[in-house]
Amino acid sequence: MDSQQQIIIQQNAWRDYLELCKPRVVAVMLLTAVVGMCLATPELPPIATVVSATLGIGLMAAGAAAVNHVMDRNIDAKMARTHRRPLPQGKIDATKALIFAGMLSLSGVVVLVVWTNVLTAWLTLGALIGYAVVYTMVLKRATPLNIVIGGIAGAAPPLLGWVAVTGRIESDSLLLVLIIFAWTPPHFWALCIHKKDDYARAGIPMLPVTHGEAYTRLHIMLYSVLMVLTTLFPFMTGMSGVIYLMGVTLLNLRFIQWAVRVYRGSDRAAPIAMFWFSVKYIMWLFAVLLVDHYVLGLN
Repeated sequence: MDSQQQIIIQQNAWRDYLELCKPRVVAVMLLTAVVGMCLATPELPPIATVVSATLGIGLMAAGAAAVNHVMDRNIDAKMARTHRRPLPQGKIDATKALIFAGMLSLSGVVVLVVWTNVLTAWLTLGALIGYAVVYTMVLKRATPLNIVIGGIAGAAPPLLGWVAVTGRIESDSLLLVLIIFAWTPPHFWALCIHKKDDYARAGIPMLPVTHGEAYTRLHIMLYSVLMVLTTLFPFMTGMSGVIYLMGVTLLNLRFIQWAVRVYRGSDRAAPIAMFWFSVKYIMWLFAVLLVDHYVLGLN
């Protein structure tokens, strides 16, 4: 093997380890965490806290993602959406992936304990265990309500960001968690409808597999309405102002449009289109919260 081939293999290995971290998912989580940091204080949060908390939370989230890759490697091998991931392809073995996940997670804990605060470290560790162990290893394989019950772990980042700045859990921070918690089921069930055959082949009891598409479409509609109601709480409690209300109203109208199209069931492309819109939706919602916070200075 010549030196050029060795360089190519090393570059590919770097990409494979990066894929274990689910960087796009982690990036969305970190966006909500940073917004949580900003909303926790009337002024800009201390830059040192933003850097340390973002780094620590990001490292632990990446570690949880790598554990998910390991635990789901046999399932991933059976699904068209995931069979090209590094572990099913044999590019990285499970032991190395777990060591990598442990190093990331431990580094994240150290960063949070030393440079942020202990409560943020404990809460982030709890979210990591909730996602990597409770959801991935237990709920995902046991119940079609896995994403509802396990969604609390994925909803934690804005709370983690808030606690990183204040050192305590406050009611407004829990509202941010509630929004993501309510958003998660319609977001993920839309993908599950699109990938129903994949989940059935892998033996995963996702809602469209166990209860059918019509039942899932109805619950996407119901949970979308619930999500819309939860997004009004920041305005109702005085946490945010009119800029947020106008922005979230426009976003909600579009989200409900997609939910109705999915519910009707006549457009086979609607579920995956709704899924991708929902990713943009949650990013825009937190961006509007941030703009409202600093433009109106309500907090």
